[in-house]
Amino acid sequence: MSRSVFIFNKVTKFLEWFLITIFALLVLDVLFQVFSRYILGTSFTWTEEFARFALIWMTILGASYLNAKREHLSMDFIYDKFSEKNQRKTSMLIEVLIFLFALIVMVIGGLNLVYTTLHLEQLSGTLRIPLGYVYAILPFSGFLIMCFSIYHITNIYTNKISK
Repeated sequence: MSRSVFIFNKVTKFLEWFLITIFALLVLDVLFQVFSRYILGTSFTWTEEFARFALIWMTILGASYLNAKREHLSMDFIYDKFSEKNQRKTSMLIEVLIFLFALIVMVIGGLNLVYTTLHLEQLSGTLRIPLGYVYAILPFSGFLIMCFSIYHITNIYTNKISK
């Protein structure tokens, strides 16, 4: 097994466990919210905000995980009709476009968002944590997507994967 495959497998396994942890915390948070509201007769305001932030992180990190596994949403009806050579070219183009999107929108735009919210010292309403920390998942996930795209481009170029 090559070093890049080893690193790829370790990173995706870590992402899996991190996403499972976020989901478990989200479930526990919502269960606690329901329990406190209907059994204890009181509602804790921080549970709703924590659930919102956990869902944001889970969604954005989930997108990078799906990109790593190449299980993102695709319409391959026309793609399947291409010759193998054109399928490789199309796959390469798609990975380059994904890379550019992740770089421009997620990394550059995300870093700008994080910097702005940290510079303005914006805090979340209930948990009182800097919103820049919540938004930091955007450039981080974008960086992961860029790394995964480079990995896929390399594999497409060396003819290890086609789709």
